[in-house]
Amino acid sequence: MTKNIIIIGGGIVGATTAFYLAQNKENNVLLFDEGTGRATSAAVGIISPWLSQRRNKDWYFLAKEGAAFYETLLNDLDISNQTELYEKTGTLLYKKTPTLLDKLEKLAYKRLKQAPTIGKISRKSSNDVHRALPFFHPIDEALFITGGARVDGAKLIQAQKKSLANVIEEKVTTIAPTNSGWTLATDTQQFHCDELILACGAWLPELLTPLGYDVDIRPQKGQLIECQLEDRVKHAPVIMPVGEIDLMPLNDGRLLIGATHENDQGYDLTPDWNKLALLKQEATELIPELAETKIMHYRVGTRAYTSDFLPFFGEVDGLKNIWVASGLGSSGLTTGPIIGKTLADWISGIDTPFDSYRKTPNQYITKTND
Repeated sequence: MTKNIIIIGGGIVGATTAFYLAQNKENNVLLFDEGTGRATSAAVGIISPWLSQRRNKDWYFLAKEGAAFYETLLNDLDISNQTELYEKTGTLLYKKTPTLLDKLEKLAYKRLKQAPTIGKISRKSSNDVHRALPFFHPIDEALFITGGARVDGAKLIQAQKKSLANVIEEKVTTIAPTNSGWTLATDTQQFHCDELILACGAWLPELLTPLGYDVDIRPQKGQLIECQLEDRVKHAPVIMPVGEIDLMPLNDGRLLIGATHENDQGYDLTPDWNKLALLKQEATELIPELAETKIMHYRVGTRAYTSDFLPFFGEVDGLKNIWVASGLGSSGLTTGPIIGKTLADWISGIDTPFDSYRKTPNQYITKTND
């Protein structure tokens, strides 16, 4: 029997869910991808969660499995050789003091036992790093793990959407339950589905508030910049210095610098040139030649985050045949694909190792008190 499934939101979660559901030819999958402010399209992500200092064990398990899932995802998409989209370059990590770096190294070896995707672990002196990366001038020792990777979110979404027959670039304005599923409306059309997935990030309250639900989701503005450093950055590792910025070299010679985490800007997508200049200034302390290099491009997106900065995905009590995912924050490219695959598996009746998450939306989405 054909199952009509609609997904609202064409970011990393929605695109991955749609891709896997569409593999079953009995599913009629429709993806709404209006695209405004989508964080994934603005991001080039660092896939290196193993040394995170976050203490939440469920989040770490999700992020660890999300990083490991990329090999499966790329093989399923048949794009495992596209290094401009995803490349395991390794990650250089810095800490404020040698003592903190020692603690990070101990954590890396501890977690390596359960996460072999970390790869090889080694210490690198500032001279070691500068010899390998002449454009980079660090003054401290670093920890290097070979398993770290970078991924271009926009390219990944494009690859997933290629297999979809039905993508509508319109905004869904309302959703309403029916006896047999859900009815959706845009400015021009109406649609019906048996199962509905809301993967619309920071815009989730727009759809659920009219149904009488409070949603603990808010927008976070993220900005990053691109500068040109030519072929010297080709296949270079991603770099996580002390401070706000990360450095993401691309194989075409560009260097991405960012990103900001702005919790007070709402859904504003206007570039803040003062903040963009500060990103470049901080990077210039490590890469002096950036002082003579212009910002060639900028990216601005809107992340979704919760009051405790943890993601949620699964079912909402009182909303039959509806699935939600949001609150991924800045780890969206690490956790988004495994969340999308998990949603697809749940809808398909397949067991997953993430059942502890299945009811987490009810911690963040609650019925309004009349």
